[in-house]
Amino acid sequence: MTEPKITAKATDEQLLYANILEKGMLVGLVLMFITFALYVFGIMPAAIPKGDIAGYWNQPVHDYLVAINNNFLHWDHLPTGWSWLKLIGKGDFINFIPVAILSGVTVICYLAIVPGLFRRGDKAYAIMAIAEAVILALAASGLLAVGH
Repeated sequence: MTEPKITAKATDEQLLYANILEKGMLVGLVLMFITFALYVFGIMPAAIPKGDIAGYWNQPVHDYLVAINNNFLHWDHLPTGWSWLKLIGKGDFINFIPVAILSGVTVICYLAIVPGLFRRGDKAYAIMAIAEAVILALAASGLLAVGH
């Protein structure tokens, strides 16, 4: 009995997904190096002084947020979710931009392949790609937060 010959050929949608993912990863990685350098070399001032930050690392997240808020930020509410955007001008928070890019590129990949899936008649895959993009976007938005 002969084994069936397996040929591996990526679909146009798979190639598009991979190309977008690769470009998004490269952009995120380059920005990660740049924003880290801005922070480490003190080019951008930090919200929390570099010399103080390690002293808070042994705390549970909630206690850390309370201490950081009380000692440095002095906000009415703890800095959670997307509130880091208010601190985007600070060297220690600009580092979140590449993390957000790296996290969000998958949503862009899914949305990019949807038209091709519909054109090919793969309605089920197209609907799943849309659902995945919506779920990821909702999760990132904080609207689906649990346990508060």
